[in-house]
Amino acid sequence: MLHQWLLKRNCALTPRQLGIAYGVLCCLSLTVALAFTLRGAWFVILFSCLELAAVGWAFLYYARHATDQERIFLDSQNLLILECNGGRERRIQLDATKTQVAPPRLHHDLILLKSDRLQVTVGRFVNNRQRRQVALELQQLLPYK
Repeated sequence: MLHQWLLKRNCALTPRQLGIAYGVLCCLSLTVALAFTLRGAWFVILFSCLELAAVGWAFLYYARHATDQERIFLDSQNLLILECNGGRERRIQLDATKTQVAPPRLHHDLILLKSDRLQVTVGRFVNNRQRRQVALELQQLLPYK
């Protein structure tokens, strides 16, 4: 039997929605700045461009990490962890029969999975309650005690 968990960020906007919001913001800000520039306050457009560049950088960072997630798959033999963080993907496969689960002890601790010499932490994109729930489920399903 295959068990799976999806641990992902809770993001309010998708990257596409964020791009649309940024486009609207740029149009409004540049329209106001252009009106002031035409009346002789040329420095307003400079500040508007600086502001939009800073907001654009912040939106770009948000959009790059909006789809970050960890997927955990467990079958009778393997524990597979797929991490996507900032567009980079990482695949980790552990032997399910030799994997131990160390649940989070403190509020910001992650779930520690240990198998032979390999240690992997998961749960960075969910809250503490969800991490504890996933750790408990993994402990119950993994054969190693």
